[in-house]
Amino acid sequence: MFDEVSGYTRAKYEEYEKKKLPVSAALIAKTETERKQLAAKYAATISSRSDLTADDTYYLGLLHWIAENLDATTETFVKYLAFNEEDDERAQRVRSLLVVTYAKLKKLDEAVEFLDKYEASEPKKLTETSRMNVELAKAYIDKGDNEKAGPFAERAYKASKALIADPSARVRGLDEMLDAGMLLFETYRDRSMNKEADAVLDDMRTVGSDVGAGDLYYYATDKLIFNQLETGRKTQALETHQAALLHSEKAFKGKGPQNYALTKLKEREKHYKLIGQPAIELVNVEKWFPGESRPLASMRGKVILLDFWATWCMPCFDAFPHLTEWQQDFAKEGLVVLGVTRYYGRAEGFSVDKPNEIAFLERFREKYQLPYDFVVMDGQQTQRHYGAMALPTAVLIDRKGIVRYIESGTSQSRIADMRAMVLKLIAEK
Repeated sequence: MFDEVSGYTRAKYEEYEKKKLPVSAALIAKTETERKQLAAKYAATISSRSDLTADDTYYLGLLHWIAENLDATTETFVKYLAFNEEDDERAQRVRSLLVVTYAKLKKLDEAVEFLDKYEASEPKKLTETSRMNVELAKAYIDKGDNEKAGPFAERAYKASKALIADPSARVRGLDEMLDAGMLLFETYRDRSMNKEADAVLDDMRTVGSDVGAGDLYYYATDKLIFNQLETGRKTQALETHQAALLHSEKAFKGKGPQNYALTKLKEREKHYKLIGQPAIELVNVEKWFPGESRPLASMRGKVILLDFWATWCMPCFDAFPHLTEWQQDFAKEGLVVLGVTRYYGRAEGFSVDKPNEIAFLERFREKYQLPYDFVVMDGQQTQRHYGAMALPTAVLIDRKGIVRYIESGTSQSRIADMRAMVLKLIAEK
């Protein structure tokens, strides 16, 4: 049963390939849900038996783990360890999963207890060490205890860096290092330990350049510059940006990594310069609905989120549910979301004049039940002012009318960062 569940995803993708089905986010989610359901079904079947061996208990625990039944996972694995007290690879894997599961359940004393047992036993794996400590760091951060989270984030970061030394594990190591490094950065940042926070990001940049990972180098550099901007060190931030441009030209041997880092850093230059400056007024506004057109200056005291988007931009759609939720949840606390677009002369695949394009945008807003105002520009001047030529681009303006955040693209991490900044700006009175 476990083998079937374990190989379910691979078998389904082979099936999709034979049927020439395009793999989409929805299909991936559907496949994972089916796998969890199958694991839960088989776990229920095995649990009904009264004659379970140590092996049966081990695989039952894994099925509960895949099904994300966390309470059953801990109960079953604790029973397994009562069966098997040997320090072997299987017992260590169980201990590592208990640490992760208890951390997810916010039972941190139990998680730390099993982490100590894991560390006192053999064999130890860097991947398990990294994951256990990452989950504990996240759990303590969720509790608001960054001081306790710090040592776990540091251990996870060191383990993931060591993993990178193995070429066969480098890709996974880089992913884990990014996760652990950002957690460690946050534990310092949220305690206003700027020197230590900067040092973590600088170390990530060094690793990125050493192993030719232009995406890691850019991500860590961008976070460093943005943190310097957010902590009132704009001159230092702009110096960091210029130094990074020069460094990236020399640091990467491969044109791909070099071009990526250089391109992204050049694209961000206008954003870095705008952060900390008074918001630029929207120009050439031809239509503002359903509200009335008004200057940004008239909204001082509000937190403004400008979402530059277009109806043809599919990544823009990913932000709609979040923008809708934030407008509904935080409007009373002073958040104003504005969907900023412009005339493109197209609607539903046809060339249209301005009145018909506005009519299309009105229908679009109603269809997707977007509760915030649309602002329609004539031309690209405002987009250029904000460096919003890539869509979507989000701009956050604080209650004093100062630009505090600009980011293009869409991803889960971007949405999480935006929400965190929205909450931070709302809290500033």
